[in-house]
Amino acid sequence: MKNPAKTVALYGLLTALALILSWLEAQIPAFFAVPGVKLGLANLAVVTALYLAGAPCACAVSLLRIVLVSVLFGNSAAFAYSLAGGVFSLLVMILLKKAGRFGTVAVSVCGGVAHVTAQLAAAAVLTGTSALGWYLPVLWFSGIAAGAVIGLIGGELCRALTRAGRKGEKL
Repeated sequence: MKNPAKTVALYGLLTALALILSWLEAQIPAFFAVPGVKLGLANLAVVTALYLAGAPCACAVSLLRIVLVSVLFGNSAAFAYSLAGGVFSLLVMILLKKAGRFGTVAVSVCGGVAHVTAQLAAAAVLTGTSALGWYLPVLWFSGIAAGAVIGLIGGELCRALTRAGRKGEKL
């Protein structure tokens, strides 16, 4: 994207989408019997950013979302967990996308698994116990399920936005 105004607008729109999805997810009552399991709706904006605008945009959207959501709705522990999960999952997704062998679903699933793994590692460090490791398979399952859903929706969103861009102004 060569136009700086369009770049700033896209970053802003995707960051706003991530914030709205984070807020929306916080409004959904816990429907899982398993603590810590979330849908990861805000990752839809990150996956979309990664595939439409590249790694720098995805990094900016992810980090801005983590900071803003923590300031607006969270606390320092939530910030630590979100930062650990967000940075590690973003790194995994960027590397897998760059490999060129994986679609949005596979990249998002691996990102979801990386996210919950890093969050559990952060929890183990913050609590000073490795006893949380038994919880990892449960979180991996949720990361796979949520990652698949986000990857499917993200892939469709990217295709729709790309088609719309071909009809009018490019992103």
